Amino acid sequence: MQSILHIDASGRENASVSRKLSDAIVEKLKIGETDVLYRDVSRGLPFVDEMMIGSYFTPKEDRSEEQIRSIALSDAIVSELQQADTIVVGMPMYNFSMPAGFKAWCDLAARVGETFQYKDTGPKGLLKNKRAFVAIATGGTKVDTDIDFLTPWLRHYFGFIGIDDVRIIKADRLNREADRAIEQALQEISRLAAA
Repeated sequence: MQSILHIDASGRENASVSRKLSDAIVEKLKIGETDVLYRDVSRGLPFVDEMMIGSYFTPKEDRSEEQIRSIALSDAIVSELQQADTIVVGMPMYNFSMPAGFKAWCDLAARVGETFQYKDTGPKGLLKNKRAFVAIATGGTKVDTDIDFLTPWLRHYFGFIGIDDVRIIKADRLNREADRAIEQALQEISRLAAA
């Protein structure tokens, strides 16, 4: 059975274009029995702090109860990524980049020895044989231009943790041409291959 991790980051609910597109991607990719795990990061997540950092670098068998509790959410996020075959993200662009809730998720997911490791040649991602689909919605910024700091960051981050197959589906400049942008994104989603 395939497993999809579906993440939404928009602060909007019903009016969110990125949520609508990520839902459409998940529906398109589901075949047969598909396990879909959903995580909404829009309400915010804890930021990495000193207790967490100390816990990460303490061997598992030596962690105190307080340390275990401090990284329980990070452990859960890492486990969700490890178990997923496909990651689908609904991503609005806020001020040329990502919402803070998604950045916090990324910080909790990037774990030495769990999702990446350091080698003599540099970092190596550990999450192999996975793919990611990111539905990006922007108000006025055109995706893949000099003022889009989100898209290259996402590609780099996913590659850093080992996910090199990253597909961006955009509905950009919604403040100018919303109907056209959404329709083009939905058409691209309709052409996606489930497997």
